[in-house]
Amino acid sequence: METQEELKEEGVGYVVMRNLFSRDTDYQLRVEKKTHSRSIRESADRLRLGKKIQEKQEFQKKMNPDSLTHPPEFTVKPRGQTVWEGKSVTLHCTVAGWPKPRVAWYKNNVLIDAKAHSKKYTTESNYNIHSLEIKKCDFSDTAEYRISALNVKGESSAFASIIVKSRLPMFPEYGVTFRTSIIDKFGVAFGREGETMSLGCTVVIYPTVKRYQPEVLWYRDGVLLTPSKWVHMHWSGDRATLTLVHLNKEDEGLYTLRINTKSGFDSHSAYVFVRDADVEAEGVPVAPLDVRCHDANKDYVVVTWTQPAVEGSSSILGYFIDRCEVGMQHWVQCNDTPVKYARFPVTGLIEGRSYIFRVRAINKAGVSHSSRVSDTVVAMDPSDRARLRAGPSAPWTGMIKFTEEDPTVGVVPGAPTDLAVTEATKSYVVLSWKPPVQRGHEGVMYYVEKCLVGTETWQRVNTGMPVKSPRFALFDLAEGKSYNFRVRSCNSAGVGEPSEETEATTVGDKLDLPSAPGSIVAIRNTSTSVVVTWGVSKEVRNLRYYIEVSVVGSNAWVPCNNKPVKGSRFVCHGLNTDDNCVFRVKAVNAAGYSTYSTESEACVVKPSIEVPSPPSAVTLLERVRDYMVVGWKAPAKTGGADIRGYYLDYRIVKGNVKSKWHEINLKAVTDTTYKVENLKENTFYEFQVRAVNQAGISKGSVPSAAFECKEWTVAVPGPARGLHVLEVRKDSMVLLWEPPTFNGRSPVTGYYVDIKEEKGRWRSIQERSTKNTYLKICGLKEGVSYQLRVHAKNIVGVGGPSQTLGPVVAQTRPGTNEIVVDVDDNGVISMIFECSEMAEGSQFVWSKNYKALTDTSRLTIETVGGKSRAIFNDPSLVDLGTYSCVVSNTDGVSASYTLTEEGKPLSLALCLIDLCLTVIPFTSEMAIELQEKGRVRFWTQVAKFTANCQVEYVFNDNIITQGKKYTMNFDKSTGIIEMFMDSLEVTDEGTFTFNLVDGKATGRTSLVLIGAGTVKIQKKSEFERAEWVRKQGMQILNKLNFKTILTPLNGPHFVEYLSFEVTPECDVYLKCKVGNIRPGTERVWIKDGIEIEEGDEDLSKKDAGVYEVELRDERGKDKTLLNLTDAGKTNSSSELKVESTEHGIILYTNVVYYTEELRVNWLQKDSKISHSDRVQCGVTGEQLWLKIKEPTEKDKGKYAIDIFDGSAGVKRVLELTGQGLHLPVLKIARVVGGLPDVVTIQEGKSLNLTGNVWGDPVPEVSWTKNDKELLPDEHYTLKFEHGKFASITIAAVTTTDSGKYALVVKNKYGKEAGKFTVSVYIPEDEAEKKD
Repeated sequence: METQEELKEEGVGYVVMRNLFSRDTDYQLRVEKKTHSRSIRESADRLRLGKKIQEKQEFQKKMNPDSLTHPPEFTVKPRGQTVWEGKSVTLHCTVAGWPKPRVAWYKNNVLIDAKAHSKKYTTESNYNIHSLEIKKCDFSDTAEYRISALNVKGESSAFASIIVKSRLPMFPEYGVTFRTSIIDKFGVAFGREGETMSLGCTVVIYPTVKRYQPEVLWYRDGVLLTPSKWVHMHWSGDRATLTLVHLNKEDEGLYTLRINTKSGFDSHSAYVFVRDADVEAEGVPVAPLDVRCHDANKDYVVVTWTQPAVEGSSSILGYFIDRCEVGMQHWVQCNDTPVKYARFPVTGLIEGRSYIFRVRAINKAGVSHSSRVSDTVVAMDPSDRARLRAGPSAPWTGMIKFTEEDPTVGVVPGAPTDLAVTEATKSYVVLSWKPPVQRGHEGVMYYVEKCLVGTETWQRVNTGMPVKSPRFALFDLAEGKSYNFRVRSCNSAGVGEPSEETEATTVGDKLDLPSAPGSIVAIRNTSTSVVVTWGVSKEVRNLRYYIEVSVVGSNAWVPCNNKPVKGSRFVCHGLNTDDNCVFRVKAVNAAGYSTYSTESEACVVKPSIEVPSPPSAVTLLERVRDYMVVGWKAPAKTGGADIRGYYLDYRIVKGNVKSKWHEINLKAVTDTTYKVENLKENTFYEFQVRAVNQAGISKGSVPSAAFECKEWTVAVPGPARGLHVLEVRKDSMVLLWEPPTFNGRSPVTGYYVDIKEEKGRWRSIQERSTKNTYLKICGLKEGVSYQLRVHAKNIVGVGGPSQTLGPVVAQTRPGTNEIVVDVDDNGVISMIFECSEMAEGSQFVWSKNYKALTDTSRLTIETVGGKSRAIFNDPSLVDLGTYSCVVSNTDGVSASYTLTEEGKPLSLALCLIDLCLTVIPFTSEMAIELQEKGRVRFWTQVAKFTANCQVEYVFNDNIITQGKKYTMNFDKSTGIIEMFMDSLEVTDEGTFTFNLVDGKATGRTSLVLIGAGTVKIQKKSEFERAEWVRKQGMQILNKLNFKTILTPLNGPHFVEYLSFEVTPECDVYLKCKVGNIRPGTERVWIKDGIEIEEGDEDLSKKDAGVYEVELRDERGKDKTLLNLTDAGKTNSSSELKVESTEHGIILYTNVVYYTEELRVNWLQKDSKISHSDRVQCGVTGEQLWLKIKEPTEKDKGKYAIDIFDGSAGVKRVLELTGQGLHLPVLKIARVVGGLPDVVTIQEGKSLNLTGNVWGDPVPEVSWTKNDKELLPDEHYTLKFEHGKFASITIAAVTTTDSGKYALVVKNKYGKEAGKFTVSVYIPEDEAEKKD
């Protein structure tokens, strides 16, 4: 209830108000008209006054000692969220407190260590705003999260719950529970830029429902892919395919296929590598990648990109950014000078238009290819873009109020707010601000002003055209100077007041280069990959990494990834098995590259050794009152190393209660059976087994069933043990086993083997038992899975089945080899087995009848690499049997060979020789040659044969015999087989074959005459025959129209036909030899049917054609022809020469003209030169060159170039030694770099330049200005350090220091000058010129 005082105060107030409005005579209302502008200004003054009062109150409050420190307080608490599985979530909060509190994140009251789990958690703290990011959430991330803030005044906590939901609720779909499996999976793939690549998997969904469509999703690096012009997706009903239409480095990454049904999902992932396209010129960098657009406004956008992995022959100097308006084909370069940072603000865009961007890298060798274009970006206001993305809104039903305003008076906009410097580099500074609150009904634009710190002069930057966007990039600022900035708004009513100026900003690079990554470790992974880990670079964020590999001794580094990766671990694929490799890593961010890390230790590319898989199928083999014998199967995967033994554990079972596991053996047992002693009778035991290899101990096997320890009273034998298969082929396999531990009441007399197909029944393989502990099973179906088991028998009967083995698929693995029997020329018999899948520690194990070889005197085993040979020392009938070879540490690589007597009274050696000599060997394969009169000879030579050897001559599968066209001969004394033809005609195109039969042995050799080669032989045969006829008194000229002209030999004629000769100076001569000519005999030269005169130019590409020479007089005429269309492609070249360049020496030779068919090899001391950044070769026009940068003593010696065009070759040699004239070229004094061509500098600054010098002996160094030598003094500081670096420093330059300078180096071998120009300008003069 209200108090009496409150009622009284309310009554007094009412009386006062009543008197105020009732005394009309004393109260006069004065109306004053104010303009809208004046009202706004008065309102602004009141706001400014209120703000100053508030700031003063806050300052006084802060100065109060009692309020300086206070406990943490959450002004914004984290909010609980619900996310889908696989997505990332971030918790945010804001904490106030003084001193600044320290925060920690907890999950279910367990501290989160973000550094130890960087792939899962990321924490950030900036300006009292704290965040925790949880990446790729799964069900285990569902928890209550707490953030704790602590300082000296106390502690405070805030809580938030995260719930992770699965996209696939586990309930049946259409009343059916689907099981999804992905088979025929795509593996690690390699492509090249510009190519097309397809990834696909076969998907099996059981049960099969017609027209059922699962959800097929593709991801790259965890990001969902959508169809686009670069990415095509297809689902055929049982196969999912992803096609990358035009590969770029942006497409490199980890690709994941996920098949979703409402019953579950299955997924598969593999990495795709994209190699760089070939560069246009040697040494230029490769294209940048990942071009993106950010912060787009009406006339402004920020373009970012990622630096490439390969910089080329020199470091990247910068990047050019190009833009293109959508719908146009014209690209415009945005920057005149290359920018070093991978980030650039592009201005001058036209509002409402769409643009795409691309980037090119440049170094000293040239410009790279363009990157893939960016996504389209529209130049428009961000608020308009947000409204467009939001889509149409509901109809507006509000009410619009209009206020009167003087239509002739506009509203001058207020001052922009929140002006800040968002980027500052030595190339540009970027400002951003918020539009003014007071801006009227029309849009506003902005003027940007700058002021040099220490002065009070404000200079407008964009005088000509105000900007529309609240972003602006300033260029051409003086590096090292400090500036203040402010912004004014403007519209048609005028220019508003300036914003608050920014703090002093120094022009320079704020983004530091990353430091070198930490120590790098290479770990073996597979036969073609290595895992590389490294320490992350310190103190710099947003880093990515490039990894490079080099084979030890090659000095050639190759990038492992062309798209930088995050984290500190990467799997390098595509390596060659057994290569000894070293690795290094470099970091990259927007500022550029770090230096390389230290090289890793050398790592051999081989499969890694890992812990074996657990043993399986623990069974009871025998039991007595106080002991039991248990057996088990060896691990399916040995982990790449031999199994060294097994450890057993047991536990006692009483009803449903089981005791703890106890060790049985302290020393590993090597067999797959073990006798467990000192057990209690009538007690139940369970057993488990662990395998051990070089890497460690495996997990325990699945516990066995509970076995009761009591006397076994059965009469039949126990089960066989140790079942395993060898020599698995598409139609057979060999099963091996060991005898049972318990034989029953009598010894074991044999074994039966049962087999069962996938969905079939058990059936016995043999009708009679076998006494062997192995059996070869034949007649299998390729691709079918089989299960096997063995029964042992004795006199009493057949025992129970063994543990089932399988399923085993009947298939022949690719690359499977068989044992080959060989008999050499000395009659030595041996068996050879090769294996291409050798692992570390693998060995060839030979056996006879599947038992270890005990008599080593019968065989000698020789093993070299992946090839093993078993040599019979003294072959006899004792050696008959089945020989097998198994390669350890492989996936069952094995083979066998059976030697039998075959019922013949022959020695084993003769049997083997008869088996081996089934193919007749040839000394040389069939060849063809032309003889006199154009006759054609086909011939070959047989190496070994008997007198009974017969030859069958075949042409195109038809047997030919001796007659008018063919003549055959077989000289058995030399083994030469010949067949002659008088001429080779067009109808003779096809395959000629000699079939040989010599007892059981056969042989065949063939020669195919088809295509251009055959036509060439035909023409040559016709020519030889025509020559022979002409020499007999008549000449036959075979023309294109096939007319025949007869010319008597007593007239002018050609003794030698027209041919060409190339001199060492690369001059080409056409020549022929004539006979029986007179002074009146005419000689006419014709090219392509047109007569030519003497004095024409030397041979070149344009001179290719058909040349003719004709002789004629009253006695007759003769003609010769030469086709220089192909002959012009000569491989002749000039002598090898050497000359000095700026960076070293260059060896070169000139060819008549260069084609891609020419094969060129450079040699030094008769060894092929391996190319590197220092030694490079190439071709420019018709010049072949070899460049050597900074040559040393090791570069002396004999150099040669081999040029081969497919039919002939030429070799040029140059001796580059200290005794010759080329020593000065190697040792001449040179300026090899470091100096610019032109230096422009402001008056009053200091100039420092350093040039790189080279020469042997160390050259003398001097500096000149306008051809006059400079001497060191207070103004000029001249230095020469380490014999390589010459520097000049000019203190406080003035206009008199402008001029032409040179760095002059000289030694006894020569002299060289590096020239440059210095231009000094005065800022005031430049400003006057602009005005």
